[in-house]
Amino acid sequence: MTEETDNNPAACRSWWRNCVVATDSEILAIDQLEDAISPLAPGVSRIRELISMLELCHHKAERWVANIASAIASGDTAKGLGTRPAGASHPVERTWRSACAVLSGWCAGCPVGSVDLSVGDRPAGELLGRLGPRSPLKEWQVHRIIERTREHIGWPGSQHEAAGGYVPLLEVGREYQSMQRTDCPEQYREHADFWQQTVQTRILDTELGDYHSVYGDLGYGEQTVLSLATAIDMLWPCHWDYVQNLESVLGVIGGDPNPRRPFAFCARNIKLSPVRECMKTVSHTLQVFCQDRPPDDDVDPELLASLGEPSRQGQWLAASLDKTIRLQMDL
Repeated sequence: MTEETDNNPAACRSWWRNCVVATDSEILAIDQLEDAISPLAPGVSRIRELISMLELCHHKAERWVANIASAIASGDTAKGLGTRPAGASHPVERTWRSACAVLSGWCAGCPVGSVDLSVGDRPAGELLGRLGPRSPLKEWQVHRIIERTREHIGWPGSQHEAAGGYVPLLEVGREYQSMQRTDCPEQYREHADFWQQTVQTRILDTELGDYHSVYGDLGYGEQTVLSLATAIDMLWPCHWDYVQNLESVLGVIGGDPNPRRPFAFCARNIKLSPVRECMKTVSHTLQVFCQDRPPDDDVDPELLASLGEPSRQGQWLAASLDKTIRLQMDL
Protein backbone atom coordinates (compact mmCIF):
# COMPACT_ATOMS: atom_id res chain seq x y z
CA MET A 1 0.00 0.00 0.00
CA THR A 2 1.17 3.52 -0.78
CA GLU A 3 1.73 5.91 2.07
CA GLU A 4 1.39 9.68 2.33
CA THR A 5 4.34 11.69 3.62
CA ASP A 6 4.42 15.27 4.88
CA ASN A 7 4.29 17.79 2.01
CA ASN A 8 4.86 14.94 -0.45
CA PRO A 9 1.71 13.00 -1.30
CA ALA A 10 2.42 9.51 -2.57
CA ALA A 11 1.82 8.63 -6.18
CA CYS A 12 -1.53 6.98 -6.83
CA ARG A 13 -2.05 3.40 -7.84
CA SER A 14 -2.64 2.91 -11.54
CA TRP A 15 -6.39 2.56 -10.95
CA TRP A 16 -6.54 6.36 -10.53
CA ARG A 17 -4.70 7.26 -13.73
CA ASN A 18 -7.76 8.86 -15.36
CA CYS A 19 -8.29 11.48 -12.69
CA VAL A 20 -5.32 12.20 -10.40
CA VAL A 21 -1.63 11.46 -9.86
CA ALA A 22 -1.26 11.98 -6.09
CA THR A 23 -3.18 10.50 -3.20
CA ASP A 24 -5.41 12.21 -0.66
CA SER A 25 -7.04 10.85 2.49
CA GLU A 26 -10.10 9.56 0.62
CA ILE A 27 -8.02 7.70 -1.95
CA LEU A 28 -5.88 6.17 0.79
CA ALA A 29 -9.03 4.96 2.57
CA ILE A 30 -10.39 3.46 -0.65
CA ASP A 31 -7.04 1.76 -1.29
CA GLN A 32 -7.26 0.26 2.19
CA LEU A 33 -10.62 -1.23 1.21
CA GLU A 34 -8.89 -2.81 -1.79
CA ASP A 35 -6.18 -4.28 0.41
CA ALA A 36 -8.82 -5.80 2.65
CA ILE A 37 -10.46 -7.72 -0.23
CA SER A 38 -7.28 -8.68 -2.11
CA PRO A 39 -6.55 -10.74 -4.07
CA LEU A 40 -9.22 -9.39 -6.38
CA ALA A 41 -11.43 -11.74 -8.35
CA PRO A 42 -10.88 -11.38 -12.13
CA GLY A 43 -14.36 -9.93 -12.64
CA VAL A 44 -13.82 -7.33 -9.92
CA SER A 45 -10.52 -6.32 -11.53
CA ARG A 46 -12.26 -5.92 -14.88
CA ILE A 47 -14.87 -3.63 -13.34
CA ARG A 48 -12.21 -1.51 -11.62
CA GLU A 49 -10.36 -1.24 -14.92
CA LEU A 50 -13.58 0.00 -16.55
CA ILE A 51 -13.77 2.73 -13.90
CA SER A 52 -10.15 3.62 -14.72
CA MET A 53 -11.20 4.14 -18.35
CA LEU A 54 -14.18 6.38 -17.55
CA GLU A 55 -14.08 9.82 -19.19
CA LEU A 56 -16.89 12.16 -18.17
CA CYS A 57 -16.15 14.34 -21.20
CA HIS A 58 -17.24 11.43 -23.42
CA HIS A 59 -20.56 11.80 -25.21
CA LYS A 60 -21.71 8.46 -23.69
CA ALA A 61 -20.44 9.13 -20.15
CA GLU A 62 -23.87 8.69 -18.57
CA ARG A 63 -24.33 5.30 -20.22
CA TRP A 64 -20.79 4.31 -19.23
CA VAL A 65 -21.58 5.00 -15.56
CA ALA A 66 -24.82 3.00 -15.80
CA ASN A 67 -22.88 0.04 -17.24
CA ILE A 68 -20.42 0.20 -14.37
CA ALA A 69 -23.25 0.24 -11.82
CA SER A 70 -24.81 -2.86 -13.41
CA ALA A 71 -21.42 -4.56 -13.42
CA ILE A 72 -20.99 -3.86 -9.71
CA ALA A 73 -24.19 -5.80 -9.08
CA SER A 74 -23.22 -8.75 -11.30
CA GLY A 75 -19.57 -8.92 -10.25
CA ASP A 76 -18.16 -8.82 -13.78
CA THR A 77 -18.31 -6.86 -17.04
CA ALA A 78 -17.85 -7.42 -20.74
CA LYS A 79 -17.96 -3.68 -21.48
CA GLY A 80 -15.07 -1.44 -22.40
CA LEU A 81 -13.18 -0.03 -25.36
CA GLY A 82 -13.19 -2.29 -28.39
CA THR A 83 -16.15 -4.41 -27.27
CA ARG A 84 -18.69 -3.14 -29.81
CA PRO A 85 -19.73 -5.93 -32.22
CA ALA A 86 -18.06 -5.90 -35.62
CA GLY A 87 -20.00 -3.80 -38.10
CA ALA A 88 -21.99 -1.98 -35.40
CA SER A 89 -21.93 1.79 -35.25
CA HIS A 90 -23.23 4.54 -33.00
CA PRO A 91 -25.68 7.15 -34.36
CA VAL A 92 -23.28 9.96 -33.45
CA GLU A 93 -20.86 8.57 -36.03
CA ARG A 94 -23.14 10.11 -38.66
CA THR A 95 -22.19 13.50 -37.22
CA TRP A 96 -18.48 12.70 -37.54
CA ARG A 97 -18.85 11.39 -41.08
CA SER A 98 -20.93 14.41 -42.06
CA ALA A 99 -18.20 16.67 -40.69
CA CYS A 100 -15.61 14.91 -42.87
CA ALA A 101 -17.87 15.13 -45.93
CA VAL A 102 -18.64 18.82 -45.40
CA LEU A 103 -15.01 19.80 -44.81
CA SER A 104 -13.75 17.62 -47.67
CA GLY A 105 -16.24 19.29 -49.99
CA TRP A 106 -14.97 22.72 -48.97
CA CYS A 107 -11.35 21.68 -49.52
CA ALA A 108 -12.36 20.41 -52.97
CA GLY A 109 -13.69 23.84 -53.86
CA CYS A 110 -17.43 23.39 -53.35
CA PRO A 111 -19.21 26.72 -52.74
CA VAL A 112 -20.29 27.13 -49.13
CA GLY A 113 -23.99 27.33 -49.95
CA SER A 114 -23.97 24.22 -52.16
CA VAL A 115 -23.31 21.64 -49.42
CA ASP A 116 -26.73 20.33 -48.38
CA LEU A 117 -25.71 18.58 -45.17
CA SER A 118 -25.78 19.21 -41.44
CA VAL A 119 -23.21 18.37 -38.79
CA GLY A 120 -25.22 17.58 -35.71
CA ASP A 121 -27.59 20.53 -35.39
CA ARG A 122 -25.44 22.89 -37.50
CA PRO A 123 -26.16 23.40 -41.22
CA ALA A 124 -23.04 22.98 -43.33
CA GLY A 125 -23.29 26.52 -44.65
CA GLU A 126 -23.24 27.92 -41.11
CA LEU A 127 -20.10 26.00 -40.22
CA LEU A 128 -18.27 26.65 -43.48
CA GLY A 129 -19.21 30.30 -43.38
CA ARG A 130 -16.95 30.64 -40.36
CA LEU A 131 -13.91 29.91 -42.55
CA GLY A 132 -14.15 33.09 -44.63
CA PRO A 133 -12.22 33.42 -47.92
CA ARG A 134 -10.34 30.32 -49.02
CA SER A 135 -6.52 30.17 -48.77
CA PRO A 136 -3.85 27.44 -48.97
CA LEU A 137 -3.15 27.79 -45.24
CA LYS A 138 -6.82 27.35 -44.34
CA GLU A 139 -7.13 24.32 -46.60
CA TRP A 140 -4.08 22.75 -44.93
CA GLN A 141 -5.54 23.39 -41.48
CA VAL A 142 -8.95 22.00 -42.44
CA HIS A 143 -7.27 18.87 -43.83
CA ARG A 144 -5.75 18.36 -40.38
CA ILE A 145 -9.24 18.50 -38.84
CA ILE A 146 -10.47 15.92 -41.37
CA GLU A 147 -7.58 13.61 -40.55
CA ARG A 148 -8.13 14.10 -36.83
CA THR A 149 -11.77 13.05 -37.21
CA ARG A 150 -11.19 10.23 -39.69
CA GLU A 151 -8.63 8.58 -37.45
CA HIS A 152 -11.16 8.42 -34.64
CA ILE A 153 -13.77 6.68 -36.77
CA GLY A 154 -11.25 4.31 -38.36
CA TRP A 155 -11.53 5.84 -41.84
CA PRO A 156 -8.92 4.24 -44.14
CA GLY A 157 -6.76 6.13 -46.58
CA SER A 158 -5.84 9.24 -44.59
CA GLN A 159 -2.61 10.92 -45.65
CA HIS A 160 -0.55 9.80 -42.67
CA GLU A 161 -2.22 6.42 -42.07
CA ALA A 162 1.03 4.62 -42.89
CA ALA A 163 2.73 6.63 -40.14
CA GLY A 164 0.25 5.39 -37.56
CA GLY A 165 -2.71 7.70 -38.09
CA TYR A 166 -3.16 11.37 -37.29
CA VAL A 167 0.11 13.08 -36.44
CA PRO A 168 -0.43 15.65 -33.63
CA LEU A 169 0.58 19.17 -34.54
CA LEU A 170 1.73 20.13 -31.06
CA GLU A 171 0.49 17.81 -28.31
CA VAL A 172 2.48 14.60 -27.82
CA GLY A 173 2.44 11.88 -25.20
CA ARG A 174 0.32 8.90 -24.35
CA GLU A 175 -2.34 7.90 -21.85
CA TYR A 176 -2.89 10.89 -19.55
CA GLN A 177 0.58 12.40 -19.85
CA SER A 178 1.06 15.12 -22.42
CA MET A 179 3.68 17.62 -23.47
CA GLN A 180 4.19 20.03 -26.35
CA ARG A 181 6.67 19.43 -29.15
CA THR A 182 9.09 22.19 -30.07
CA ASP A 183 9.79 21.41 -33.72
CA CYS A 184 7.74 20.59 -36.79
CA PRO A 185 6.86 16.88 -37.12
CA GLU A 186 8.61 15.15 -40.01
CA GLN A 187 5.30 14.42 -41.72
CA TYR A 188 4.58 18.16 -42.02
CA ARG A 189 8.06 19.37 -42.99
CA GLU A 190 6.93 20.03 -46.58
CA HIS A 191 4.56 22.64 -45.17
CA ALA A 192 6.58 23.73 -42.14
CA ASP A 193 5.46 27.32 -42.65
CA PHE A 194 1.80 26.27 -42.37
CA TRP A 195 2.63 24.26 -39.24
CA GLN A 196 4.41 27.25 -37.70
CA GLN A 197 1.53 29.62 -38.48
CA THR A 198 -0.96 27.16 -36.96
CA VAL A 199 1.11 26.86 -33.78
CA GLN A 200 1.41 30.64 -33.52
CA THR A 201 -2.30 31.35 -34.11
CA ARG A 202 -3.82 32.17 -30.74
CA ILE A 203 -7.31 31.52 -29.37
CA LEU A 204 -8.45 34.04 -26.75
CA ASP A 205 -10.49 31.77 -24.53
CA THR A 206 -12.05 31.59 -21.07
CA GLU A 207 -11.23 28.94 -18.51
CA LEU A 208 -14.05 28.66 -16.02
CA GLY A 209 -13.19 29.34 -12.39
CA ASP A 210 -13.30 26.93 -9.49
CA TYR A 211 -16.47 25.77 -7.86
CA HIS A 212 -17.17 27.08 -4.37
CA SER A 213 -17.53 23.37 -3.67
CA VAL A 214 -17.16 20.35 -5.95
CA TYR A 215 -20.74 20.77 -7.13
CA GLY A 216 -21.35 24.39 -6.13
CA ASP A 217 -21.81 27.52 -8.22
CA LEU A 218 -19.35 28.52 -10.90
CA GLY A 219 -16.79 31.16 -10.09
CA TYR A 220 -15.59 33.78 -12.54
CA GLY A 221 -13.82 32.75 -15.70
CA GLU A 222 -10.17 33.51 -16.34
CA GLN A 223 -8.95 34.72 -19.71
CA THR A 224 -6.44 32.34 -21.22
CA VAL A 225 -4.68 31.72 -24.52
CA LEU A 226 -4.59 28.51 -26.58
CA SER A 227 -2.71 27.60 -29.72
CA LEU A 228 -4.84 26.67 -32.72
CA ALA A 229 -2.56 23.63 -33.08
CA THR A 230 -3.56 22.45 -29.61
CA ALA A 231 -7.24 23.01 -30.39
CA ILE A 232 -7.00 20.86 -33.54
CA ASP A 233 -5.07 18.15 -31.69
CA MET A 234 -7.74 18.11 -28.98
CA LEU A 235 -10.72 18.16 -31.33
CA TRP A 236 -11.85 14.71 -30.23
CA PRO A 237 -15.05 13.60 -32.02
CA CYS A 238 -16.07 11.55 -28.96
CA HIS A 239 -16.32 14.71 -26.85
CA TRP A 240 -19.83 15.79 -25.83
CA ASP A 241 -19.22 19.29 -27.28
CA TYR A 242 -17.63 18.20 -30.56
CA VAL A 243 -19.86 20.22 -32.89
CA GLN A 244 -19.44 23.44 -30.91
CA ASN A 245 -15.69 22.83 -30.66
CA LEU A 246 -15.56 22.27 -34.41
CA GLU A 247 -17.40 25.54 -35.04
CA SER A 248 -15.01 27.37 -32.70
CA VAL A 249 -11.91 25.96 -34.42
CA LEU A 250 -13.27 26.80 -37.88
CA GLY A 251 -13.94 30.33 -36.65
CA VAL A 252 -10.34 30.69 -35.48
CA ILE A 253 -9.09 29.41 -38.84
CA GLY A 254 -11.34 32.03 -40.44
CA GLY A 255 -9.75 34.81 -38.39
CA ASP A 256 -11.97 35.07 -35.29
CA PRO A 257 -9.81 34.33 -32.19
CA ASN A 258 -12.76 34.63 -29.76
CA PRO A 259 -14.91 31.48 -29.43
CA ARG A 260 -18.61 32.10 -28.92
CA ARG A 261 -18.51 29.75 -25.93
CA PRO A 262 -15.56 28.71 -23.75
CA PHE A 263 -13.60 26.00 -25.53
CA ALA A 264 -14.12 22.59 -23.94
CA PHE A 265 -11.96 19.55 -24.69
CA CYS A 266 -11.05 16.58 -22.52
CA ALA A 267 -11.15 17.89 -18.94
CA ARG A 268 -10.88 21.54 -19.98
CA ASN A 269 -14.02 23.46 -18.97
CA ILE A 270 -15.69 20.20 -17.99
CA LYS A 271 -17.87 22.34 -15.74
CA LEU A 272 -19.98 22.99 -18.86
CA SER A 273 -20.76 19.28 -19.27
CA PRO A 274 -24.48 18.50 -19.67
CA VAL A 275 -24.13 15.51 -17.30
CA ARG A 276 -22.90 17.65 -14.41
CA GLU A 277 -26.15 17.66 -12.43
CA CYS A 278 -26.78 14.00 -13.21
CA MET A 279 -23.31 13.11 -11.90
CA LYS A 280 -24.04 15.00 -8.70
CA THR A 281 -26.99 12.66 -8.10
CA VAL A 282 -24.93 9.61 -9.10
CA SER A 283 -22.19 10.60 -6.66
CA HIS A 284 -24.64 11.01 -3.79
CA THR A 285 -26.30 7.68 -4.59
CA LEU A 286 -22.96 5.87 -4.61
CA GLN A 287 -22.10 7.34 -1.23
CA VAL A 288 -25.41 6.15 0.24
CA PHE A 289 -24.69 2.66 -1.14
CA CYS A 290 -21.13 2.62 0.21
CA GLN A 291 -22.22 3.70 3.68
CA ASP A 292 -25.25 1.39 3.65
CA ARG A 293 -27.53 4.32 4.57
CA PRO A 294 -31.29 4.51 4.02
CA PRO A 295 -32.10 6.27 0.72
CA ASP A 296 -33.14 9.93 0.86
CA ASP A 297 -34.84 12.31 -1.55
CA ASP A 298 -31.59 13.04 -3.43
CA VAL A 299 -30.92 9.40 -4.33
CA ASP A 300 -31.55 7.99 -7.79
CA PRO A 301 -33.67 4.94 -6.87
CA GLU A 302 -33.09 3.14 -10.18
CA LEU A 303 -29.34 3.54 -9.89
CA LEU A 304 -29.36 2.41 -6.27
CA ALA A 305 -31.36 -0.69 -7.19
CA SER A 306 -29.02 -1.46 -10.09
CA LEU A 307 -26.05 -1.64 -7.70
CA GLY A 308 -27.50 -4.73 -6.01
CA GLU A 309 -26.93 -5.73 -2.39
CA PRO A 310 -23.96 -4.07 -0.65
CA SER A 311 -20.81 -6.19 -0.37
CA ARG A 312 -17.21 -5.33 0.41
CA GLN A 313 -16.24 -5.70 -3.25
CA GLY A 314 -19.25 -3.71 -4.42
CA GLN A 315 -18.69 -0.92 -1.93
CA TRP A 316 -15.00 -0.65 -2.88
CA LEU A 317 -15.95 -0.37 -6.54
CA ALA A 318 -18.74 2.12 -5.82
CA ALA A 319 -16.41 4.24 -3.69
CA SER A 320 -13.83 4.18 -6.49
CA LEU A 321 -16.46 5.26 -9.03
CA ASP A 322 -17.75 8.04 -6.77
CA LYS A 323 -14.28 9.44 -6.13
CA THR A 324 -13.40 9.24 -9.85
CA ILE A 325 -16.54 11.17 -10.77
CA ARG A 326 -15.90 13.90 -8.20
CA LEU A 327 -12.26 14.26 -9.16
CA GLN A 328 -13.02 14.49 -12.88
CA MET A 329 -15.87 16.96 -12.47
CA ASP A 330 -13.61 19.20 -10.37
CA LEU A 331 -10.65 19.24 -12.80
